[in-house]
Amino acid sequence: MGTPGFAVASLKHLHGTGMNIVGVVTAPDRPSGRGKNLTPPPVKIFAEQELNCPIFQPEKLRDPEFIEQLEKLHAHLFIVVAFRMLPELVWSIPSHGTINLHASFLPDYRGAAPINWAIINGEERTGISTFLIDQAIDTGRILKRKSLPISPVET
Repeated sequence: MGTPGFAVASLKHLHGTGMNIVGVVTAPDRPSGRGKNLTPPPVKIFAEQELNCPIFQPEKLRDPEFIEQLEKLHAHLFIVVAFRMLPELVWSIPSHGTINLHASFLPDYRGAAPINWAIINGEERTGISTFLIDQAIDTGRILKRKSLPISPVET
């Protein structure tokens, strides 16, 4: 589950390691540019070009039809990178839980735009964290973190 280019690298890595990807969930296509043409998100573009699996683009994550589609995948694990806040109805579906890759060295910078806020606040380091999703935002059990330097010229 992911939408922007930031999420494509993780999806590409999972695919490259031979992970059995049974479905991709991303945001619906949105109007973009001067002509306001419908533009697919980067995750959808990658999935269409490289993966042979269903792609889901729900408007509402609690939609019963979408929930049923997810359940029929029989996924053992959901992986989320740069997506929307998932309701428990969704993240509790897989038998092994749902892992989120968050673009900060948690517990710092929970929520949206963590990279931006780390730079704005003049931090010298940031990082990425993977954790199991639970009821609160970005607070689940941390599985792994990696610290990364922020260059003084980063904007």
